[in-house]
Amino acid sequence: MKRPLQTLLLTLTGTGLLHTALLTDTYLRYVKAGLRPALIVSGAVLLLLGLAGALTRDRQHTAGTGHGHDHTGMPRVAWLLFLPALSLLLLPPPALGAYTAARADTKPVAVQKGFGPLPATSPLPLTLTDFTKRVQQDRGRAIEHRTVRLTGFVTPAGRDAGWYLTRIVFSCCAADSQTVKVRVYGGEAPPADTWVEVMGTWHPRGTLGTRTAEAALDARGVRPVAQPVNAYTDDLPLTPS
Repeated sequence: MKRPLQTLLLTLTGTGLLHTALLTDTYLRYVKAGLRPALIVSGAVLLLLGLAGALTRDRQHTAGTGHGHDHTGMPRVAWLLFLPALSLLLLPPPALGAYTAARADTKPVAVQKGFGPLPATSPLPLTLTDFTKRVQQDRGRAIEHRTVRLTGFVTPAGRDAGWYLTRIVFSCCAADSQTVKVRVYGGEAPPADTWVEVMGTWHPRGTLGTRTAEAALDARGVRPVAQPVNAYTDDLPLTPS
């Protein structure tokens, strides 16, 4: 690839990374929030390399040290390298959602040996993971008859009854994403990818407090909510500012 095009590619990529990480939340579609500083540093380095290359070429041209033209050829396929660079600025990827969740691995729920008492708050806000642990591992059955409030996006259940309340979780980045799902029974399923808050009680199927219990909810209320800032974690949601 000719040097001017190398310089342009470095500059575009660096600018795209900085724009994504500094001015938008789009970077959260790629990586965990904790990797934001690394993206900023990478973008700054690429931008500086591109600018340094441009300045070096200008000085060589002014000093007359170059031949005035480049004998190297550029393979046509090299132009494809500009597509990801331009996409960072112009065409950010869509957020992962129901299509991905229906085909992704389900995140294993870690074993928890002891459970403390649940707060008296009603409805009780829980993450999908905490709800699943209580349903399948808490032999004290503290979740029984409790009204809980869970937040996630809608994933259709296909031909089976109900639908799934879902969260996609990044361990590091989008490539290693896994899903956490809670089956929801009752009411008409909202459109796929709709972010909702569901209030309800455990759907009695299997033996509560054992692995036979289904992580499922009988919905008493479903309302649409804005997609939270921390969309790729299974934390209690932080609403957009």
